[in-house]
Amino acid sequence: MPLSPFSRKVSFFLREKNIDFEIRNEPVWEKREKFIKLNPAGKVPVFIDDDGIAISESNAICEFIEEKTPEPNLIGKDIYSKAEIRRIVGWFDDKFAKEVMSKLIYEKIFKNFSSLGAPDSKVIQEGVKNLRNHMQYICFLIEKRKWLAGDDFSLADITAASFISTIDYIGDIAWEDYQEAKTWYVRIKSRKSFKPILEEKIANFPPVGHYSNLDF
Repeated sequence: MPLSPFSRKVSFFLREKNIDFEIRNEPVWEKREKFIKLNPAGKVPVFIDDDGIAISESNAICEFIEEKTPEPNLIGKDIYSKAEIRRIVGWFDDKFAKEVMSKLIYEKIFKNFSSLGAPDSKVIQEGVKNLRNHMQYICFLIEKRKWLAGDDFSLADITAASFISTIDYIGDIAWEDYQEAKTWYVRIKSRKSFKPILEEKIANFPPVGHYSNLDF
């Protein structure tokens, strides 16, 4: 799914590892029997390796890939860095997903595709309010560190950028209020591995004008 941050996380991770892969879009709302057999949870992403083995859940996929292709290291070089990377990954996968993604992307896009009615303005307002707290937290981290989890680019940055890019697609981030976060995101957008993600589009729902630009 083009705006699934979990799918974006895996594709971004794979490209950072210089691993060739093929993307297949899955309309999860159709609940196709063949897809449910791959992942009974009925969610994306699902990764199928060269041996035909299906692995689901984004972090399980990334951990699997890291084990098979350890360089470049993206999940920490010692127990402390690994713990911090996983903490930040969990922050976005859980807290950001519940407080922001479920309120903005669900209301503005998923409802439309699933014919679930009009967006709820109160829910959207709550999502925008929650977004401010998360953007301020990114600023707080980047004020103290080169990357979100420390000196090295990692799965923490990959995960955060995958979520942030989906929200930026719909234009809900007031970047002028978050200069440290903006500086970090400009560096993310400059990475060769991230550019294909910015090229993903949803039919009849184009991104805001600055979405793929480095100068925004």
